[in-house]
Amino acid sequence: MKNMLAWLEKTEERVPDSIAVAMEDETWSYGHLMKTARQMASALIPLGKRRCPMVVLFEKSPWCVAAMLSVVYSGNFYVVLDDRMPEERMKKILDSLEPVLMITDRAHEEMAEHLLPPECIRYREDLEMAEERQELLRAVREDQVDTDPMYALYTSGSTGMPKGALVSHRAVMAYTEWVVSTFSFGDDTVLGSQTPFYFSMSVTDLFGALRSGGRLQIIPKKLFSFPLALVEYMNRYRINTIYWVPTALGLVANWNTFAYAKPEYLKMVLFAGESMPNRLLNIWRRNLPDVLYANLFGPTETTDICTYYVVDREFSDEETLPIGKACSNCNVFAVTEEGKEAGPGEMGELYARGSFLALGYYRNGEKTREAFVQNPLHDDYPEIVYRTGDLVRWNERGELLYLGRKDFQIKHMGYRIELGEIEAAASAVEKLEAVVCLYEQAADQIILVYQGKIAKEKLAKILEEKLPAYMMPGILIRVKQMPVNANGKMDRTYLKNNYKTLMEQQK
Repeated sequence: MKNMLAWLEKTEERVPDSIAVAMEDETWSYGHLMKTARQMASALIPLGKRRCPMVVLFEKSPWCVAAMLSVVYSGNFYVVLDDRMPEERMKKILDSLEPVLMITDRAHEEMAEHLLPPECIRYREDLEMAEERQELLRAVREDQVDTDPMYALYTSGSTGMPKGALVSHRAVMAYTEWVVSTFSFGDDTVLGSQTPFYFSMSVTDLFGALRSGGRLQIIPKKLFSFPLALVEYMNRYRINTIYWVPTALGLVANWNTFAYAKPEYLKMVLFAGESMPNRLLNIWRRNLPDVLYANLFGPTETTDICTYYVVDREFSDEETLPIGKACSNCNVFAVTEEGKEAGPGEMGELYARGSFLALGYYRNGEKTREAFVQNPLHDDYPEIVYRTGDLVRWNERGELLYLGRKDFQIKHMGYRIELGEIEAAASAVEKLEAVVCLYEQAADQIILVYQGKIAKEKLAKILEEKLPAYMMPGILIRVKQMPVNANGKMDRTYLKNNYKTLMEQQK
């Protein structure tokens, strides 16, 4: 097996009539999905492009999945642009990528032609009419190796320019093997998909489901503003597995949704992308005690995840949830500021190695060399590892604890402070629904932005009992609704850029 498509074809052969991807009542079987992808690819292959970027611009739908797979069948790699993505970000990605082609549909014709010349655009209404040409598809497959790129996902860059993490077939095969075996995905798995296809968490959803013979049930984004309707949707389509960001899980918990309705078929709750406050997780666990809960942790550069923790004991609201241990075939270790491997209780930067690693950043050698480095613990042979920028330490149980981002570590009043530690303390406060901690270097001020029904004065008194004086936020900002980004996570960039405006609005 040197190509992820080979695994998907095994599923197609085994369960051709089972539902692969669905959006509300629109259902695509494995047979229909894979055949459509091969037909579209048969029209792309004669272009003569190999291992080149092709952009896919659709709403999140079965058609988007078919277009993604068609690019892979053509011997190229895809980059997903969601139609809800800000135009400025799309243009930055396209400038960096210089794709050979865009695949979209007629509904997005105006948007597409605003981004690329018409000769660089192909419409699925035309591509789907192509005849499936096995000889072309076979020739492409014979030319491929497992380190060929399968897709690129663009992450935020510190300079404001997105970075395209390029992920190979080998990485996706290794990663999905771990996901499927660890969480027993199978024909009966119905995954309720929350994240966009341009976000790394969707790799677990989509390819975990397709490799195992399960079903990806796309959840309309609008439902994440109406938690009761969201649970009703989960019950209507018998969703038994979810993999959401904590903000989405918090929406259900904070609105007391379980008092009115509960997901009747849910067996597994996986989460990643942000730190999960135990206060919110405990609400889920009290109401759905028989469900398996797991904290998944990792960057886009490790396909999606490099460590995980299956929740196996009780935690108080104030405790920190572990990120656990390394996934199979993806080893991790922590390195201190002195360049030594961190021992138990020592803080260090998390590094990852193994088959999950991305190839690097597309057309960005400088950033690739900064993040994908020789293993700092030895120079005996070439071994490229990924430095995550995440600070961790091992607890007494041999589990990893996430301490925050290295770039979230600040120096304030002479002390080194992790903003994540302040967030964890505040997240445990009753009636607080969401929390983000920021640091304004020019003014040397720690800023806490929160959503919840508690006055700033009362919150300050509670935090004084939880935090040492040097960690106390100097500014508290209460917002009616915490802003979220396109991935469903709390939008730290917006808050960092607009906290002064938010302060003025409170006066």
